[in-house]
Amino acid sequence: MLGLPSIPASCLRPRDLRRGAVLTLALLAALGTAASTGCWDRDESTAAALAARTGPAAPEPPPATGTADREAVARAAAEAVADGKSGKKAAQEVVSRSGDRWGTVYDQGEYAAFADALDGRWTGVGLWAQRARDGRIQVDKVQPDSPAARAGVRAGDRLLSVDGHAVTGLAVTDVIALLRGEAGTPVVLNLSRDGADLTETVRREQLRTEPVTVRQLRDGITVIKVASFTRGSGERVKDAVRAAPPGAGVMLDLRGNPGGLVAEAVTAASAFLDGGLVCTYDVRGDERALYADPGGDTVRPLVALVDGGTMSAAELVTGALQDRGRAVAVGSRTFGKGSVQMPTELPDGSVAELTVGTYRTPGGRSLDGSGITPDVPAAAGAEERAARVLSGLGVGP
Repeated sequence: MLGLPSIPASCLRPRDLRRGAVLTLALLAALGTAASTGCWDRDESTAAALAARTGPAAPEPPPATGTADREAVARAAAEAVADGKSGKKAAQEVVSRSGDRWGTVYDQGEYAAFADALDGRWTGVGLWAQRARDGRIQVDKVQPDSPAARAGVRAGDRLLSVDGHAVTGLAVTDVIALLRGEAGTPVVLNLSRDGADLTETVRREQLRTEPVTVRQLRDGITVIKVASFTRGSGERVKDAVRAAPPGAGVMLDLRGNPGGLVAEAVTAASAFLDGGLVCTYDVRGDERALYADPGGDTVRPLVALVDGGTMSAAELVTGALQDRGRAVAVGSRTFGKGSVQMPTELPDGSVAELTVGTYRTPGGRSLDGSGITPDVPAAAGAEERAARVLSGLGVGP
């Protein structure tokens, strides 16, 4: 929600950042969206495997990202603090110059809110936002029964200001910060729709998202939609698979999934695998691997639905199931976010999340900048195409 649905992330207690680490869903769309979170105390290398961070969806994958030197970032922040200036601002300038596409810097409050979002909860108005091609902030989605929905805000509306603060030209994370606040407090949204300006006053609420939903199609096909890999989503996928009709096919719908916690993605992949490799990743050149749990359903016909909004941890799941010969990927090419970020606490208490490595599928493919090409291309009517694929795999008439 611009308030965090497009940014799922990872969670560490702010004071434990040097002992634990997380990767984030990219404040989904840079925080213009929702998120999920998990908290733990683990060594840095283990934490790197636990969460993935993503960014806004796009029709074409991004170029491979650069990396920012964490010593240089910390030094810039320390010097700024010593001069009585903003350590966060100085650190962000270093990150921006580095070419680290996914690197970002949060103050303590932003990071704490980010952590809450990883748990699937946040305080906001219920907007998913993104930057439009013209550079302005646009409402991407509106959560049903949220303050924004009840006020009549619609997807496609342009957000002009929040409480009188113009948002054009601001980073999405800064817009999110304006939208967040205490539950029950009012916020004034100035919007543009079809050339007309609108002003809506809404009250912030504590909001939650449902990361996994299940529905049945004819012929016994089960559609498991995973909106993001927030905490608990992996076990929900496992539960949905166990509850599906015996032998019937499954569509694992990862379209528009910005990523989330890598640990949850691995658990979700385990629903369809009997152990074995899910991905490898490196942290500053040191390679490690993540493996599925044993005992998954390796027989049930499976299709993974993907599109340009399938990112990060969702791409890891797709790549693992595709490389392991477990699923047919149907849809359009995925976003291409395969880099690893880890947090570093700065002298003023702000947090820099910097790129430290990349992920690879079991077959050795790098996702960063290239994404995943589906086995069966499909744009409109992808679900119908997937049903035909499942029919060819022995499901349905």
